[in-house]
This record gives sequence, structure tokens and C-alpha cells, in this order.
Amino acid sequence: MRLHRLGITAFGPFGGSQTVDFDALSTAGLFLLHGPTGAGKTSVLDAVCYALYGSVPGARQSGQGLSLRSDHADAGTRTEVRLELTVAGRRLEITRQPPWERPKKRGSGTTLDKAQTWLREYDARGGAWKDLSRSHQEIGEEVTQLLGMSREQFCQVVLLPQGDFARFLRADAEARGRLLGRLFDTQRFADVEKRLAERRRATEARVREGDAALLADAHRMQQEAGDAMEPPEPAPGEPGLAEAVLGAAAVARSTARERLTLAHCRLSAAESAQAAADRRLAGVRELARLQRRFAQARERAGLLEERAGAHREAQARMERARKAEAVAPALELREAADAEHRRAAAAQARARAALPDTYADAGTAGLAAAARRAAEELGGLESARRAERRLTELVTERAGLDRQQRADEDVLREAENWLAEWDTTRASLQARVESAQEAATRAEQLAVQREPTRRRLDAARTRDQLAGDTEEAQRRAVASQARALDARAHWLDLKEQRLNGIAAELAANLTDGEPCAVCGATAHPAPARRVAGHVDRETEEQALAACQRAEERHAEDERRLGVVREALAAATAEAGDTPTARLAAEADELEQEYARARRDASGLHAAREELRRAEHERERRLADRQQAAVRAASRLTRREALEREQAALEQELAQARGGADSVAARAAQLERRAALLTEAADTARAAEDTAQRLKDADARLADAAYRAGFETPQAAAAALLDDAAHRELQHRLDAWQHEEAAVRAVLAEPETAAAAQQPPADLAAAEQAAADAARRLREAASAHDAAARCCAELDRLSARATDGVRRLAPLREEHERVARLAALTAGTSADNERRMRLESYVLAARLEQVAAAATVRLQRMSSGRYTLVHSADRSGRGRSGLGLHVVDAWTGRERDTATLSGGETFFASLALALGLADVVTDEAGGVRLDTLFIDEGFGSLDDQTLDEVLDVLDSLRERDRSVGIVSHVADLRRRIHAQLEVVKGRSGSVLRQRGVR
Repeated sequence: MRLHRLGITAFGPFGGSQTVDFDALSTAGLFLLHGPTGAGKTSVLDAVCYALYGSVPGARQSGQGLSLRSDHADAGTRTEVRLELTVAGRRLEITRQPPWERPKKRGSGTTLDKAQTWLREYDARGGAWKDLSRSHQEIGEEVTQLLGMSREQFCQVVLLPQGDFARFLRADAEARGRLLGRLFDTQRFADVEKRLAERRRATEARVREGDAALLADAHRMQQEAGDAMEPPEPAPGEPGLAEAVLGAAAVARSTARERLTLAHCRLSAAESAQAAADRRLAGVRELARLQRRFAQARERAGLLEERAGAHREAQARMERARKAEAVAPALELREAADAEHRRAAAAQARARAALPDTYADAGTAGLAAAARRAAEELGGLESARRAERRLTELVTERAGLDRQQRADEDVLREAENWLAEWDTTRASLQARVESAQEAATRAEQLAVQREPTRRRLDAARTRDQLAGDTEEAQRRAVASQARALDARAHWLDLKEQRLNGIAAELAANLTDGEPCAVCGATAHPAPARRVAGHVDRETEEQALAACQRAEERHAEDERRLGVVREALAAATAEAGDTPTARLAAEADELEQEYARARRDASGLHAAREELRRAEHERERRLADRQQAAVRAASRLTRREALEREQAALEQELAQARGGADSVAARAAQLERRAALLTEAADTARAAEDTAQRLKDADARLADAAYRAGFETPQAAAAALLDDAAHRELQHRLDAWQHEEAAVRAVLAEPETAAAAQQPPADLAAAEQAAADAARRLREAASAHDAAARCCAELDRLSARATDGVRRLAPLREEHERVARLAALTAGTSADNERRMRLESYVLAARLEQVAAAATVRLQRMSSGRYTLVHSADRSGRGRSGLGLHVVDAWTGRERDTATLSGGETFFASLALALGLADVVTDEAGGVRLDTLFIDEGFGSLDDQTLDEVLDVLDSLRERDRSVGIVSHVADLRRRIHAQLEVVKGRSGSVLRQRGVR
């Protein structure tokens, strides 16, 4: 991965647009990113990370969205980061814009624009950029796939935060494990541990569930067996529970079978006693029944004797009814004929009453002839009906023609009035179009002038602000120069005083017998004495440090003065000498004139549309006028034809109507007359026929009565019985005969007569004895059923428990196997001697690789003194496997990394960061990283160590790799010529590149 260009707008401390040319900075291999505290050095790296992943590193990622926007940016400037890079042989450009709360285009207030992202790729053959995607998700997946690492890995591998690795170097195993887990994505191994733990809990729960079910079966068996079974002692999950349940179940089943045998013997004895009692009770009941039967038969015989007379009268009445049944058909026929004749006579009277008086004396034949004449006249009116309907249609059509004529007259009148105003309307609309076109042209001309005027006004305002800043910066530079000269003079004075008394300072360290550091003599007869006011070395060094600080402040003030003067010159060149107020007035006037032109030009489209609609309306009006004239000529011809047809139809209808108002009225008169005549003729014929049938029925009835033995037909009718009376009389006769036969049969039975001769039966005593035997049988049967149910239930529960034990056996084996694996991967098993979790074991292997890669550079930085090694020992009560020690070649001992000094900690953490970057890169598929950044920490190194560290960093640019160092150490500015400087100011920070072509 190589970075080419970074564009930043309104991001972090950068209020305007800034550009970083990484190609130019990478030419030297090493480049320095420096600037004062708070200027925005880290924001440059944040912008790179945000362009690639849509978020910033570490704890700063909580400031996403609107907080990424620079507080120095103008309200109308949108925050944007654009990064151009080459990765996997593809040159890409990523542009990201976070959510933006911008002013509303209309009205007051603000509105929130959503975040946007663009991904483009440079086509070398076509020489142009082509769009790939605008989706946040697709672009994120594409970048992650190409780089082969997540945002956390990128921030650790490419941005190399030294503070994090210094903490990593001294951290305990737990903290070191968390960082390595994020970088090497060992979550899958932690998931394996979690999965095994979940399976262990699941299998344990299933075993406990099976044991609970087994124990529940044992409790139910104890409830069935009672005191014949002891409850098992082991609890669910404890060993031996299955054997205890099965053993107790076997004892309970044996005891239950013995109880069932005893219950069966008692039931057999009770059944025999019950059978004997039932036989005795049956004999007593039979004797009592026969005695009651004989007594009842004697009572029924007495009642029959009392009702003998009534029975003989009923027999005589039934005989007369049977004779009258021969006359019944003739009676029914005569009654039917009489009813039919009365109905026909009534219908004839009603029909003749509806006829006119002229038909009062007409016979049946006359009425039929009159009905036929009325029907023939009605058939001749069909042609007149068709003519009448046609006449109605003609009238309706003529009314429609009149309405069309009035509508066409209105259309012609409106068209003539509108067309008379056409020339005036067209001229007015054409003038509006020309006026709006001129305003649009004027607005385009003013739009070209707006941007230069706005830039000139901004430059003038910047010029006025920088003029005051220049004076302030010059005063600070003069003051700091004076303070630097005073500090230097004070230091020189103290140095001169110290040199004057240096002999006394050297003499203070002389010891008898020891050689002098100046002359080598071992005798010191007259050493110099320190006088009052002598300046020692510490006082001189403090004065020197104060002098250096004053000179550095003066140099910084001079640099700031130069920056302000350069900015003032640039602003003056842009704005000239014109006052700002005058430029502001000119800009306001230009904006007002531009707004007026835009407002006047906004009606161009509407004026053109209105002119087009007016022309279409004119064409429609002309067409309507022509069509109305054509329709008027057609209507005139049609009206003449309709008038001729109407006259002919009216003459024909006058003849057909006669005296009626219409043909329909005439037809209704004829229809009613024909219907009345037809009905009268039919009713007359029916009355004649029914009168003849009544006469014939009277003759047949008289003959039938005489033959049946009755003097008159009325006597035969009186002897007849209806169906209900006949059934009731027959039922009485049958009941008498049946009762008489039954009584005689009972009195003739030998058993009944013999029972009547015996003493009365004692039924109550026999029933009590049978009830006692039945109760004893129910008790024996209930005991037997309870014993049988207990045996069956114990057999069922025992079989289920045996099946449960058999099914739980493989589950117990699985649980034991999973539990051993879960304990092994969790580091709690006795087999895991170092108590290392699976994830820690994998991370320990990675840490060994990182330590080996870091040692290569650490030995070079430390002149071969130090070596990083991985330690598997436990620290405190924590797990082992993630320890990190340093081996000192000077002492040959291995010691903790916390014992390193500040400078040693820096280059050790730097070597660790570079080694980790190499391992993570290999882990990510070997993606080539051509651009690296190293953040801070160089101030803790001495000159020799700094040279060695820079040599190591310089070796990283092998095969065209570039390394950016983020630091504010002043010595690095002299050593590294390619620099990217971040300059902060009141209007925001700006970027400057130095030492590059």
C-alpha cells in the first residue's frame, strides 16, 4: 500500500483546504511530520484512517460525524477527506464526507445532510478515473479486502502508536492478550472455548435432566409401593443414582406381586358367596311375583264382570257402522258434486256482473263469439304501436339537434371573441420571454464576477487581520531577542566567573596520594581555595539552559513573524490597497444586482410555457370554429328529413287511435273486453257441467242406501263413524277381549295356583343377605384391582427407568468427554500444567513471532545489547503464556521489560511495533506496506541511540518504502530534510512541505 495524495477540507483543526503530496515526501525515504502541540499532526493521520475506514483511531472514534468538522471552517464549506493511494496494484481514490449540518437554502435554521462516500479507480489505458461505488458498506468491504486488515490492525501496523507499545511492553499478560487478540483476530479460538463451555453446560443440563426424570420415576414408584420401597439416596448428577433406583424398583415389584396373589384368593372366596346369595334371592323374588300375579288376576276378573253390558252395546254399534261403510263412497261423491256446482255458479255470477248490460242476456255461444271479435281487433293495433314509438324517437332526436345547435353557437361566439384578442396576447407574452432572456444573460455575466470579488474581499479581511498580527509578532520577536541577548550575556558572565575560579573547583576534588587531574602530581602542598561568590558548574549549566530556551523562543517568534509576513504579502497581493469597506460595498452591490437578475430570469421558463400554451389554445379555437360550421350544415339536412317522416306517422296514428288518447290506451280497452268475455263464456260452460254431475250423484246415493238396508240416505249417513271414532270403538272391543283372555290364562297357570297356596315370601331378608355378599365382593375386587394396578405401574415405571438409564449412558460419556476438553481449553484442567487457555496458547505463539521479529531491529538499535524473548511463566495468580522479557547481553541475565530506562523503553517499543507490523502484515496475506508512520518518543534518546534508531528506520525504505516520523524534537529537523510542517493559527492550521521537489 502506497499513499500518493491526501486532501483535507474543514477537518479537525484545518479550517480550509489542505493537500499533502506523499509522493514528493516519499522521495527521500524518511520524512518528518512536525509542528507545535495542538497544531494537528495527529489529525493528518486521523484523516488517512478516516478516508480508508470511515472512522478515526482509538478513543478519538467517539468523535465521529459532526464533531470531525473544523470549528474554523466557514458555514458553507463541507467537511471532506480525499485520499489517493495504490494498493494491490490498483490506483484508487477514496472521498468521504461526514454528516454535515448546513444552513438551509431557504429560510433560517440548519438542515442535516447525510454522509457520502465515493470510490474511484484510475484507468491507465484510458487515462481517466472511473467510478466504482457510492455505497458506504461496499467501499468499506472493498478497502478491508484489499488491505487485508481491520481498522485496529491498520492503526497498529501503519500508524505505529509508540505510547501504546510502551504500555504493551510493560503490560501484564491480560492487557497484552487483549491487544494481541484484536490484532490477530483470535476471537475464533475464544469462540471455540466458549462453544466447548456451552456444550459442557448443555450436556450437564441434559444429564441432570435425565437424572431428575429417573429420580421422579423412583418417587412415583415409592408412592405406588408405599413402605415396600426405600427412596434412593444419591441426588441428580451424583454417581450411583441409576443403580440405586433400579435396585429399589426390583424389591418393590417383588413385594407387589405377593400382595396381588393374596388379593386374588380373597376375591375368589367372595365371588362364591355372592353367587349363593344371588340364587337364594332369585327364588324368593319368583315366589313373591307369582303370588302378586294371582291376586291381580282375581281383581281383573271382577272388573270384567261389571263392564259386560257396555261391551255388548259397543259390539252392536260397530255392526251398524260396518253396514254404513258400503254407502260411504256414494255419499262422498254427492258431497263433492254439490260443492263443485256451488263454486261454478258463484264464478258465473261474478263474471256476468263485470260485463256491460248489453251482454246480460247473452248465452255461452254469444259470449265466445264476442270475445273472438275483440281479440281480432287487438291484433290489428301492432303496426300502430311501432309507428307511435318511432314518432317518440323523432321528437327526441329533433330536441337533441336543437341542443347541439345552441352549443355550437356558444363555441363560435367564444372562439371569435378569443381570436380577436390573439395579436395583443401574443405580443405581451413575447415581450415577457425577451425580458426574462435578457435577465438570464445578465445573471450569467454577474456570476462570473462574483467569485473574484468574493476572493478579493476575503483576502482584504485577511490582510487587515494579518496587519495587526504582524505588529504583535514583531513586538514579540523584538522582546524575545532582547531576553535572549540578556540571557546569553548572563551565561557568559557566569562562565567567565567559573573559569576564573576553576582552580579552586579542581582543588576541591584533590586527595592526598591521588594524582592531580591537571598535572598528575600526587602531592598537593598549596591547593587553591574557593573564594566567596564562586560560580559552580550546576549554576553555569542552568544559565546555559536558560540561554538556550530564550534563543529557541526567539527563533520560534522569528519563524512566526516570517509566516505572518508571508501570509500578509499573499493577502495584499490578492486584495491590493483598496479598503475593505469599499470592497465589501462593491461585493454587496454585485450580489444584489445578481439576485435581481436571477429573480427576473426565473420567470423565463414560465413565460415560454405560457406562450406555448396560448399558441396551442389558438389552434384549438380555430379547429373548434371549423368543426361547428360543418356540424351546422349536417344538422339542417337531417332536420328536413325528420319533419317529413313525422308528418306521415302522425296521420297514420290518428286513424288507429279512434276515440282513445293513444294506441296503448286503445289496446288496453280491447284487451280488457276480450278477457272479460272469455271469462264469462268459460264460467257459463262450467256451471252447466257441474249441475248435470250433481243430478247423477243424487241417483247413485239413493240406490246404495237401499241396498245396504237403510230406509233413507240420511239414516246411512248417521250410522257412519269417522276414523277417530271407529278406532276408539275398535280399541275398546280389542282391549276387552285381550283382558278377558289374559285373566283366564293367569288363573289357569299351575305355578301361579301352587304359589297362591304357599305362605307369603320374606323378600327383605333375602335382599339384605345378597347386599352384604355384594359389598364383600366389591371390597375384594377393589383390593385386587389396586394390587394389579400397583404391579402394572411398577412394571411400567421400572421399564421406563431401565430405558432411561440405557439412554443416559452415551450422554454421560459425551458429557465427561466435553467436560475434559472444556477444562483443558479453559486452563482449569490438571492436564493443562501451565493453566493456559486456548486463545492464550495461540497468542503466545504469535507473541513468539513478534519477539523474534522485534529482536532483529532491537539488537541493531541497542548495538547488540538487548534481545526480546517470550516467557511462558505465570505472573501472580494470572495464567501463563504471554510474558515478555528482555535479555541483557552485557550481564547475560534475563529481566523484566519494566526495568528499561526511558530511552531504552522507546527503542524497545519501537522495535516491538515494527516486529508486530511485520507479523500482522504476513498474517493479512503479505500485503506490501510502502508507507508507514511512527508517532513520537524520539526525545528520550541520546545522539548515538537516535542515529542507530534512524538507521533502522532508514532501512525500512528498502524496495521503495517510505517512513513518516511524527515528532516535535528539534534535532530531527536538522537530520531529516523532507518535512511536512503543521502551522497553527487563529483561523485554523495549515500544512507546508519543506525540503521536497
